[in-house]
Amino acid sequence: MNDNQPKVAIVNPTDEHTKEVIVRALAEKVAQFECFYGDDASARAVECVRSGNADVLMKGAVNTDVLLRAALDKEKGILAKGKVMAHISVANIPGWERPVIFSDAAVIPRPDIDQMDAIVRYTVHAARNLGIDCPKVALTNFTEKENPKFPQTAVYNEIKLRAEQGAYGAVAIGGPMDVKTALDAESGSIKGIDSPVVGNADILIFPNIEAGNTFYKTITLFAHATIAGWLAGTQVPVVVTSRADSVESKYYSLITALKMTTR
Repeated sequence: MNDNQPKVAIVNPTDEHTKEVIVRALAEKVAQFECFYGDDASARAVECVRSGNADVLMKGAVNTDVLLRAALDKEKGILAKGKVMAHISVANIPGWERPVIFSDAAVIPRPDIDQMDAIVRYTVHAARNLGIDCPKVALTNFTEKENPKFPQTAVYNEIKLRAEQGAYGAVAIGGPMDVKTALDAESGSIKGIDSPVVGNADILIFPNIEAGNTFYKTITLFAHATIAGWLAGTQVPVVVTSRADSVESKYYSLITALKMTTR
């Protein structure tokens, strides 16, 4: 084993797609693996992470709820008390010039202010690890104004205030705005929205899981996007791709999660 390569604790890598991911990662010398099999594989893989012997936890042929039960165990898990777990995605969309980071599409139904704060921190951290020094963050909604009928717009205002106070470091945060405005400068110009985020967003923050998940499924179906996804907030990134995901998607998820780690 090469001690300079990050280590991945992987649960039940018995399906063909996961096996291909391991073979490719080993061939490209991007990671080494600790493989766990059997009914208690999730618990043993989580313990491997807890003891500092793995940099990423990855799901193989195991139900997500089984792996998460072990990861979130109050005594033996890898989510510290008071920490927020969220799902982060990075999409490579054919024809689009840069990756799009977005959250949350899979874990938090309707983020409150503390959860939204964590989501912004996690996505900004992801952007920096992907080489974006000053991420541009779009707080998305269908409206451009705070509206008491839509409580997330008030949460967004608090996030912008915290950004102005330096809570997230070097960032530009704008919103609420719709996805088109966030990614298309002409749309923002027509609407008269003055923000450095308009047309330039690196990160899309969604108001709820319905919006985030719909965006996820839409761009994969119609735009044939390849998406990397992982859980943030845990001791290490947790890769929980679907068993039906392609080899490319699983590999992209692993490689992106590895970029989120520091040894």
